[in-house]
Amino acid sequence: MTEFAELERGDIVWGTDPLSKKGRPLLILGAPNLPAHGVQLITVLISTKTYHEDSLMLRDEDYDGEPLGKRSHVLPWSIVTLNNTPEVEYYMTAISNKRVEDVAERSISYIAG
Repeated sequence: MTEFAELERGDIVWGTDPLSKKGRPLLILGAPNLPAHGVQLITVLISTKTYHEDSLMLRDEDYDGEPLGKRSHVLPWSIVTLNNTPEVEYYMTAISNKRVEDVAERSISYIAG
């Protein structure tokens, strides 16, 4: 298992979903190490649902590791910050820096309005 503090941008983990009691895949957009808190993981939710018009589909070529089992879509407006080890169950895979940049730009567009 990858240690919480070793996770980095582009990693996909199975973690706590604030919208349900089950976990879900989360894409890490950033992993800042804050002086007063330590590592926090800034993530976005991943879904297998296809009805989200603004989601970004993960294609097989987007992965640096093994693709997730089902066709998956990143929800760049669903930003979740994970603060500690119990919020991450396990490391799943990773995606390319280029695709992470696409997701980050889309997330920023939601924040910037």
